[in-house]
Amino acid sequence: MSGATDHLPRLLALVPWLMAHPGTEVADAAREFEVSEAQLRKDLDLLWMCGLPGYGPGDLIDLDWHGDRVTLSNAEEIGRPLRLTPEEALALIAALRVLSGVPGLVETSAVERALAKLEAAAGEMATPERVVAVSNDGTDASAITTVTDALARGRRLHLRYWVPARDEATDREVDPIRVFTVEGLAYLSGWCYLVDDLRTFRLDRVLSATVLESLVDVPEEARQRALGAGLFTPASDDRLVTFSLDAAARWVADYYPCDESTERGDGGLVVRLRVHDDAWVRRVALGLAGVGAVIDPPELAEEIRTLATAALDAYGE
Repeated sequence: MSGATDHLPRLLALVPWLMAHPGTEVADAAREFEVSEAQLRKDLDLLWMCGLPGYGPGDLIDLDWHGDRVTLSNAEEIGRPLRLTPEEALALIAALRVLSGVPGLVETSAVERALAKLEAAAGEMATPERVVAVSNDGTDASAITTVTDALARGRRLHLRYWVPARDEATDREVDPIRVFTVEGLAYLSGWCYLVDDLRTFRLDRVLSATVLESLVDVPEEARQRALGAGLFTPASDDRLVTFSLDAAARWVADYYPCDESTERGDGGLVVRLRVHDDAWVRRVALGLAGVGAVIDPPELAEEIRTLATAALDAYGE
């Protein structure tokens, strides 16, 4: 067990185990956690850089080596079971209730088991009258069910999808690749035949969804891109747009995938990113008024300046 999916659980289990077995040999610990000695030493190299906020000498985990034997200390807070405050427990309960109400997106049995344990531990604090009722993002449950059914069966979808930037509904055939959630919103990533490229769709904007008989036929390269992509899936032939951003607008480089990012020297950035919708660029640029602007291509920059001037003139009138 040395993959990324089990690395964090192993590290969390390694701390209390080493504290309970001071002076243990590395070989014995490696056998206990079913990893190689080399992997265990890498884990220990990582642990001594971990600790409590502050990260000073008194905050970090201590490792004491005697030959091939290691003793771990100064990790009492991490070694103890996690204690949630009532507010933290209620926040988790509310989040799990949202997940349990979204069909097809989660392993419901695992969510129900975790929810039951939290509610039992929270006691009266978790009664219905004490927990604020929460709902999902407004996504039609039937749309999620249809999309996840197509994904499970490897079938193509027909979507009628609302594009807010153009305020229009479009009809598309999409080969679904994955369904995921970000900040409580459900998304579908798939190969869209309307544009012959990857696209990400917010499921609350799906007006209707139908499973087709056609089998999905996604290029392997596109599938790998989709599995590694976030909310935005730019294509290689999308238009390159350059933004000049003040320090207050640096978040753009973190939020959107950029081809290039160059420091300006005054705390700002110049970034180049690929876009397939000028309406999106106009909306983002106008929202950055005062802290960011489009500088290339020049015709798009001029169009945005004209829009901004017209808006200011309207306020003047």
